[in-house]
Amino acid sequence: MAKTGSKKRKIIICIVSIVAVIALLFGACAVYLGDYYHAITPASEAFGLQDGTPLPETIKLDNGNIVCKGENATKGLIFYPGGKVEYTAYLPLMESLAQKGILCVLVKMPFNLAVFDVNAADGIREMFPEITDWYIGGHSLGGSMAAAYLEKHPRDFKGLLLLAAYSTADLSSENIKTLSIYGSNDGVLNREKYEQYRGNLPELTEYIIDGGCHAYFGVYGNQDGDGTPTIDNARQINLTADAVEKWVG
Repeated sequence: MAKTGSKKRKIIICIVSIVAVIALLFGACAVYLGDYYHAITPASEAFGLQDGTPLPETIKLDNGNIVCKGENATKGLIFYPGGKVEYTAYLPLMESLAQKGILCVLVKMPFNLAVFDVNAADGIREMFPEITDWYIGGHSLGGSMAAAYLEKHPRDFKGLLLLAAYSTADLSSENIKTLSIYGSNDGVLNREKYEQYRGNLPELTEYIIDGGCHAYFGVYGNQDGDGTPTIDNARQINLTADAVEKWVG
């Protein structure tokens, strides 16, 4: 009987230990996923959105995606936000692009991580039959995941937009064009991997923003590990929007 009781106690202790470890893992995961960069609401005039051009229409869909649409848009961009960044931080950039005639769909990602929904672009193009030329892109992790999606749907898009990002997917043989933009003072982008995977990008146009940093493609403050920018947030967003407008033609 004593041996049986001892065996039961060991089993109970083992079960309790396993449950405790699982609880700790779930707790750590919840803390990690809940710790992200929050969007800062800027004054729209600081981002060049009140220069006499009509403000773009902004619509939030039932799934959380945000559509920014200017007048008579025929080109569209599906945009994946950066990892652990609140997606609304990219609204100033999306609005600037929409003001230039590019319909933008800013995708809301689970837990602010595009890796959890690489296929988030599914079904978006069909919602806007008036758009003839589609592009996909994103910032940092979002850019890499957009490239992964494009690898499976190369005929659906005219090009790939990478903001401080690189593509591990080999797109070199695809009939698309690529625009890669990053700041000269970016302290987060892994330059070694960026160069390693450069060959994966077809018809590459590269634009380095002098004085720009990693975080300033969105509006969410400073990012850990980033370099010190020598231009302001609005300037980097406006330069990015100008470069994208020129690239899509």
